[in-house]
Amino acid sequence: MTKLKGDKESLKNLKLVVVAYSHIEREWFPTQASYDAEIEVEDRAQEVVDEVKKLGIEVKAIPGDQYFLTNILVDKPSLIVNLVDTLRGQDKLQTSVPAALELSNVPYTGAQMEGIVIGNNRNLTKRLLMAYDIPTPYFQFIRRAGVGIDEDLGLPLIVKLNESGGSVGIDNHAVKETLKSAQTKVDSMISIYKMPVIVEKFIDGPEITVVVFDDGAKKHVFMGEKIFRKKPDGKHYFTSHESYDDENAYKYKKVDEPLAGKISALAVRAFRGLLHRDYAKFDIRVEESSGTPFFTDSNPNTAFGPDMGLPMTEVIALNGISFQDTLISLLSKYAGQS
Repeated sequence: MTKLKGDKESLKNLKLVVVAYSHIEREWFPTQASYDAEIEVEDRAQEVVDEVKKLGIEVKAIPGDQYFLTNILVDKPSLIVNLVDTLRGQDKLQTSVPAALELSNVPYTGAQMEGIVIGNNRNLTKRLLMAYDIPTPYFQFIRRAGVGIDEDLGLPLIVKLNESGGSVGIDNHAVKETLKSAQTKVDSMISIYKMPVIVEKFIDGPEITVVVFDDGAKKHVFMGEKIFRKKPDGKHYFTSHESYDDENAYKYKKVDEPLAGKISALAVRAFRGLLHRDYAKFDIRVEESSGTPFFTDSNPNTAFGPDMGLPMTEVIALNGISFQDTLISLLSKYAGQS
């Protein structure tokens, strides 16, 4: 059975832990769906605060707003648990948090600036995956509405925002069976969200959530295959934005060998190549005809907390590890440096 490295005794070195979370306002988001993807961040941060308190550590939550750095410099925390994944409604601005903390010499968990820049850009992520010989579906990066889709991508297709997580823009009808319908989706998303999109060959087959967790001694790989209750569009199994509101949309089951071993090796390579740190989540689709695991997305700042509705927490728990064990491992990794 997998066990994470963790030294509970070392946690006494942490005098104050700050849980940083995204400050959000509805006016900063182009759609209700993109706002809804972030609406629970403060509650999630409070849940992490409660878990840290159980360890006997002084802890507080601070929003990632214009006063963030001032508050940090006043409080002088031993460690920041960085849960900030958007600033003023823009995912790409979340690099401001690690940048400020690096300049102020304040230790923090999660990916550094480079890893977040990569993880928030699907075009860059996929090109790096290709460079490291990690399978990723054929794709096209489109900046402007009206630019035609390359027919060589094949069908069906799925259209994704280049800089967004939480399945924003991926509704129950996201998979397109014709170039015409995909083109309409491309033009609509660019117009609404004011950002480039990725048009990707949709891989029919199992969808697998993979988490890499680095406890300082080893990069552990946890994974679970999603068993969907139904096909969102009646034709294909995939995770849509609507599925986040349906706790019965899917359940996880363990992934068998030899596929699990193949995915593990690729996931560790991806974790290193994309410059992720501490933990990250990858989305994988396995092509039924070839058995090839295709990496479709990476998230270096995935939702972190005790809620079993969070993919990272649920997949790690599938392997017999509690959130408290995960938290102890993460904090003690930095407590030894205090």
